[in-house]
Amino acid sequence: MNINICHLYPDLLNLYGDNGNIIALKKRLEWRNIKCNISQVSLNEKFNYKDYDIVFIGGGQDFEQEVILKDLKGDKSKNIIYAIENNVSFLAICGGYQLLGKYYKTWDNIQLDFIGALDLYTIGDKKRMIGDFAFQCPDINNEYIVGFENHSGKTFLGDKVRPLGKIKSGYGNNGIDKTEGVRYKNVYGSYSHGSLLPKNPLLCDKILNDALHKKYNVRIEELSNNKFEVDANKFILNRLL
Repeated sequence: MNINICHLYPDLLNLYGDNGNIIALKKRLEWRNIKCNISQVSLNEKFNYKDYDIVFIGGGQDFEQEVILKDLKGDKSKNIIYAIENNVSFLAICGGYQLLGKYYKTWDNIQLDFIGALDLYTIGDKKRMIGDFAFQCPDINNEYIVGFENHSGKTFLGDKVRPLGKIKSGYGNNGIDKTEGVRYKNVYGSYSHGSLLPKNPLLCDKILNDALHKKYNVRIEELSNNKFEVDANKFILNRLL
């Protein structure tokens, strides 16, 4: 078995160690003797959704998003939408998460139209939402996910998607409705930097299982030792809760 991972815009969207998510996915596949191939696709490079089982998009600032929007015009946006609708697994963090939505409206009322792959939108605010945070995730039996958020955009979900989890400490999507992230088909979007997957092994394995089930109709076995990952999770969780 082998899994093909695409890292979209690795040179532009990689705040706060988001690249660690790629490392976590790769290692947890290799520990199960599953081959992992990683491709990087950036500006002016073709993205063919049929080539990949998992797509990762990291976080970036407003400037990087504007640069990327020009590149996303046309076939690349269409391929991302086709990939999502055909159950390719996606992990999108912060700015990458926002890009999959309909639009971002800045605090001074300038609207950036995004690709519209997901039923959500983001409104900018002068006040930033910063700090470690924790939320419960239904996809992993309501276990706690921990991470670090730093965003001024407030994201609101539409009826066609659901939250990744419920905030227990911190802000999450908007600091208002206690939601964090988004789930749609095999898409996982979150504001969690820091990076998300190394200290949240159950979520990492859920994403891997989605991809393996789609490609091979199999599920991976639990790893016998997640001590370092679980200890990292508990350290932050105990400090917050």
